Amino acid sequence: MSIKVSLPDGSIKEFDSPVTALQVAESISMGLARNAVCAEIDGVPCQLDQVIDHDVSFKVFTLKNDEGLAVLRHSTAHLMAQAISHIWPQAKFAIGPAIKNGFYYDIDFEGAVVAPEDLEKIEKEMEKIVKANLPIIREEMGRLEAIEFFKAHGDFYKVEILSELDAETVSLYRQGDYVDLCRGPHISSTGKLKVFKLTSIAGAYWRGDTNNKMLTRIYGTAFEKKAELDEYIMRMEEAKRRDHRKLGKELDLFDIFDEGPGFPFFFPKGMILRNTLEDFWRHEHMLAGYQEIKTPMILNQALWHRSGHWDHYKNNMYVVKIDDEDFAIKPMNCPGGMLAYKRKPHSYRDLPERSAELGTVHRHELSGALHGLMRVRCFTQDDAHIYMTPEQIESEIENVVKLIDKVYKVFGFNYHLELSTRPEDSMGTDEQWNTAIDALKSALDKLGKDYEINEGDGAFYGPKIDFHLEDSIGRTWQCGTIQLDFQMPERFDLTYVGQDGEKHRPVMIHRVVLGSIERFIAILTEHFAGAFPLWLAPEQVVIVPISESQADYAHEVCQKLLDLGIRVRVDDRNEKMGYRIREAQLQKVPYMLVLGDKEKQNGAVAVRNRKKGDCGVMSFEEFAQKLAEEIATKSMDM
Repeated sequence: MSIKVSLPDGSIKEFDSPVTALQVAESISMGLARNAVCAEIDGVPCQLDQVIDHDVSFKVFTLKNDEGLAVLRHSTAHLMAQAISHIWPQAKFAIGPAIKNGFYYDIDFEGAVVAPEDLEKIEKEMEKIVKANLPIIREEMGRLEAIEFFKAHGDFYKVEILSELDAETVSLYRQGDYVDLCRGPHISSTGKLKVFKLTSIAGAYWRGDTNNKMLTRIYGTAFEKKAELDEYIMRMEEAKRRDHRKLGKELDLFDIFDEGPGFPFFFPKGMILRNTLEDFWRHEHMLAGYQEIKTPMILNQALWHRSGHWDHYKNNMYVVKIDDEDFAIKPMNCPGGMLAYKRKPHSYRDLPERSAELGTVHRHELSGALHGLMRVRCFTQDDAHIYMTPEQIESEIENVVKLIDKVYKVFGFNYHLELSTRPEDSMGTDEQWNTAIDALKSALDKLGKDYEINEGDGAFYGPKIDFHLEDSIGRTWQCGTIQLDFQMPERFDLTYVGQDGEKHRPVMIHRVVLGSIERFIAILTEHFAGAFPLWLAPEQVVIVPISESQADYAHEVCQKLLDLGIRVRVDDRNEKMGYRIREAQLQKVPYMLVLGDKEKQNGAVAVRNRKKGDCGVMSFEEFAQKLAEEIATKSMDM
């Protein structure tokens, strides 16, 4: 008997009898085997004691891999659950997955109130279990037997999950007195789960349904080494310092009130920031050959049936009745854009037609999912719809990629790309999807762009390219997206007359660059920690006269700067100069002009930079030229 095990590098290991995943790892390298956490056999994650008795493809993961780190974190979620079961024996456990940067567990404490200060108590109990070094053992059980097992323990969340599974047997993981329903794989013992931190507590409805019970969600993280955890905690603290919700209030930019959960308010400074961003967006789109439109906020139900949104997105839509007819507040701008295209006949000579819209949309998000400007119920998308012939697909995708690349570079963002393919819940033929996916791949390859394939995560009407940008502290945010669509033109019967004089169906691109204006402002606020570059800053200059005798000169300088389009004000309050400079610094104003008698006599200004401090005395003309250059080049040197 010969068993062939194919490795990722294309090589093959052969064995004369069944072997475990760990034994295969040992045959590759003893060092690899020592550090192995789990394996993958024919694409399915498994324990290291999994027996291989036939030809397979094989991978092994360590804590240097995301897959291995996810196993460590999932095992730590079980560790936390065991500790909680010791402290609160009545607690019932729902689900506890590994997530990006950590894990969580949703728990029903059955009336007990668990607060953030309890996290330390849970951590101490976790440490005791780590010291006990309990083996984590996988067991198989018949599904019906497992239902009875969890019923006997009162774990009705597990019973509900099991009742919906289509499997004869299920796997359970046991560590000491704690047993959990889980597919695994897991770390081999609790003694290997030494580096962890519980980070926060939140509420979460069971299965995300507001009709279900609110559970307590406890978040945590785990790493291989303490230095990695320390670095992560430091980044978390920096993220708290940069939290856009905190800075939005401190800088008087924006806020969300209890009277409108998920519906943001923008104040005067926030509107300056927003309008500056939108003006930049409009300028770049004009240069790229787009024409701006605006479509209505409310359109009738028949339109949403035609677009497919009623069937695929109804639960997230706000519905209203007007003159006894059902209407919906738009969750997306696309259907309105279809009507705008359809208003007149088109020739192939008119294409590509690039139509852009800063369109405000409303989506019914669960209250627990709301998060400042990052997740809201009302936001503005910088949408565009491009209508083209099939021959123009690649060149138009290339143009959009170049536009997004150009915009992100202005803000200093690096990014990576993901190409998402056909989801299960989709419209259209295999041929259409294959053509669309191939076109996206070809455009990215032609541009020399690296990208990852994200299988099954496309929109229901077409594949997409997502842009994940990286901020100044290493976090990634999905903002720009390009979606290729053969379905909407079909549903809306969009046509153009080709060179042959016959009607043809255009192909269309949906795309955003910034994504949501609100969310992009939140990202910028955190990226810059509220210290926006000069061209974006709501206040660009604050003038501080040393005493009342320089007040007239201060207002004279202010007016000159206003005439040049600079956002400037005079702070001539009856406060000490140091206090006024400090306040401008706290408000993160890029430049302060300190004016005394010498400056007044010489028609000069003493310049202080937010970052560099005292820049010395300049003539007004020299300072004005400096501002003009920094604004024109959108300098980031602040």
